[in-house]
Amino acid sequence: MLKTLVSHRWFHPLLLLVWIAIGAGLRFHNLAGKSPWTDEFATMVFSLGNSYHTVPLDQAISLDTLLSPLRSHPAVGVSATIHHLITEDHHPPLYFVLAHWWLQLFAASGGYISLWAARSLPALFGVLSIPAIYGLSLMAFRGRLVAQLAAAMMAVSPYGIFLAQEARHYALGIIWVIASLCCLVVAMQHFKRQIALPIWLVLCWVAVNTLGMATHYFFILTLCAEAIVLLGFWLLGSRFAPVVSKLFPIPDSPFPIPHVQRSRIYAVAAGTLVGCLVWVPVWQAGAAAEMTQWVKNDGSSLVAWINPIFQALATWITMLSLLPVEASSLLLVIVSGAIMLVFFIWATPMLYRGFNVLLEQSNTRLATHVLAGFVLGAIAIFFGITYVLGADITRGARYNFVYFPAVIVLVGAALAIIWNWANTPNDPELLHQENPKSNHSSRFKISGKSAVAIVWLMGLLSGITVVNNLGYQKYYRPDLLVPAIQQTSSVPVLIATTHNTLVQIGEMMGIAWEFQHTKASQLSVVTPQFLLAHQNQEECDGLSCPAYTTLRKTLAQLPRPLDVWLINFKASVEPEAPNCFAEDISQYQTSVDGYKARLYHCLAPDSQAAQRP
Repeated sequence: MLKTLVSHRWFHPLLLLVWIAIGAGLRFHNLAGKSPWTDEFATMVFSLGNSYHTVPLDQAISLDTLLSPLRSHPAVGVSATIHHLITEDHHPPLYFVLAHWWLQLFAASGGYISLWAARSLPALFGVLSIPAIYGLSLMAFRGRLVAQLAAAMMAVSPYGIFLAQEARHYALGIIWVIASLCCLVVAMQHFKRQIALPIWLVLCWVAVNTLGMATHYFFILTLCAEAIVLLGFWLLGSRFAPVVSKLFPIPDSPFPIPHVQRSRIYAVAAGTLVGCLVWVPVWQAGAAAEMTQWVKNDGSSLVAWINPIFQALATWITMLSLLPVEASSLLLVIVSGAIMLVFFIWATPMLYRGFNVLLEQSNTRLATHVLAGFVLGAIAIFFGITYVLGADITRGARYNFVYFPAVIVLVGAALAIIWNWANTPNDPELLHQENPKSNHSSRFKISGKSAVAIVWLMGLLSGITVVNNLGYQKYYRPDLLVPAIQQTSSVPVLIATTHNTLVQIGEMMGIAWEFQHTKASQLSVVTPQFLLAHQNQEECDGLSCPAYTTLRKTLAQLPRPLDVWLINFKASVEPEAPNCFAEDISQYQTSVDGYKARLYHCLAPDSQAAQRP
């Protein structure tokens, strides 16, 4: 009966719908429950066609003034989105244009943007990545079992859910990565059969690569990894094969790429190059280099050399599993970490053996080499940029979207091998390939199907962890800082920070957003003002920091008593401003994710309480 059900023509479409439904539920659950962070504010501001330049600097401003760029104005067109993005930020505009049109469906004139609306577009792209990964897997391995398992893993991947719940462009970037890999796989299959690439494939490949570059500049890493694969196969089929084969494992029968095939690849490369070069002047005209200073790695210490390895490893792990390691309970964190450790000790050898079987089988060998070469090439590029160019891009787990889909396909293919280890040789879902060696099943105390179920259930628990903010928490946590301010301060509040780029405006917007949220729920009795004291990094020299001068002038104009919260304030405040004194460091100088706070009480000039005890 089960075999009859599996062989029914509607079985696989309906099963794919199940994965899509599970993936959609995870991606849309609690979508607006996490506080937005500075990058998401940039998406919302520019997608609305607004500018950060409307936020006044070097003066005390109200909460509404700080949040004014988040107000929707339906009359503002998409041209404003492109203009402000190019002149104030450093990202290509495709996603922001799509988000602009999307937000028009939700925007109320003059009202603040809906966080749910801003995050729902990438969540939708995240859902679309599930059938897309199904198509890529089916195209690469010609087996529905691989495609179903890859779709199932994509549906619950904690990393995929994390990116889909960000109001950013990474979920759309994943779609273009999958599409480009589809073109690569089809091209390699044509090469193997010595069939010329069709013109439609050349045009589609160029179009996809161009759209990928128009979505995120890091898509170029996807293109470079694909180029490594193509170059590797070309070398293996050329007179250099004996030399190359000593350095890298190769298929049993490397195939040469004929001249007509190479000419079509050259056409793809030329078209893609044009699609990339068009963004060079846009990049040069973008925001200042301070926006990317956070990834700089001088490599001057042992920690700077080791950190990228562990950062990359953490990202790879969370593509499959992430239990509540960021929970507030230390016991839960320890238990979660221990379970994840045991899981990977158990699963890694199993997946490795499944991967080896993929390399042994003739009908899976090519796709495995292509996708594995792509992943390894991308990882090599990441470490090359980090250690050679001194830009530690492993710090941003989100950047690994450039090869994430290939990892999921390879995991799905390995799980398909594991699934069949307990089956008979005549199983109809045996990938239409040689039967794997039966002795693999004896290595496990559970059946292959049970092992696959455990891996998927671990992914499901991990996805639930992410959507409930117990893993992959936002980089900034104003939801923790604002309650501390509300509980501590009973007088008017000034929240001050040093301003260098729009990043600092986003940091303050996060705090203002939380105050606005608590104000709407009538929980807040504090209405803060904000100060963005501008200073360039090179302008600060001891007590002559422009930000400190601005702070003193602002305090002289504000009524007392006043609580001053210095948040990420990169300027000295000693000696303290007149009649202002710091609270006890151990109690009030605190740090939460993304924010380092110091509290000062500023009293009236005639107040005797201004004197230190």
